[in-house]
Amino acid sequence: MARANTTKRAILDAALELAATKGITGTTMDEVAELAGVAKGSLYYNFSSKDQLFEAMLQEGVGALADSLRTAKGELRGWPAIEALVRQLLDRIVANAPLAKLMASEIFRTDRAWQQTLFALRHEALAVFEEAIDETDVPAGRAGIMASSVFGAVLLAGLEWLVFEPERSRDEVAAAILATLRVRPTG
Repeated sequence: MARANTTKRAILDAALELAATKGITGTTMDEVAELAGVAKGSLYYNFSSKDQLFEAMLQEGVGALADSLRTAKGELRGWPAIEALVRQLLDRIVANAPLAKLMASEIFRTDRAWQQTLFALRHEALAVFEEAIDETDVPAGRAGIMASSVFGAVLLAGLEWLVFEPERSRDEVAAAILATLRVRPTG
């Protein structure tokens, strides 16, 4: 049993690494098997298709992200919860930059076999942000779109940070994002 889990882990890790650099469309099952160090038969034994492989990979990664956000929020409410969620999401981006890149590139592709799974998992992660935002003084009915905005801003700012300004600290990046969120439009 341990061998099967090791093989599956190697396949998922290889698929994520390749997809983050080449995109899912540009990644072949042959390349995944080669990078994972497994026979093609082992790859297909664990995942019957490329769609099944990438759906499992996204389900695992985005599911773990949602769990970590719920843990970070814990009993916090309002702005303290939002601050904790922004920091946690930045930490997860650093810990798994390939998944963050893949999410940023795949989230709006509606023609994928795994789109329903990704949509459900995205909703699960956004619900944590939405709950925290709903506990602030935002007008009724806006928390959902604001949660999407905050999540997207943190995801893209986190990737921007890793690629173009890696010398900055996570706290510095979080402070900049949070300052932007607190700006109130006039008029």
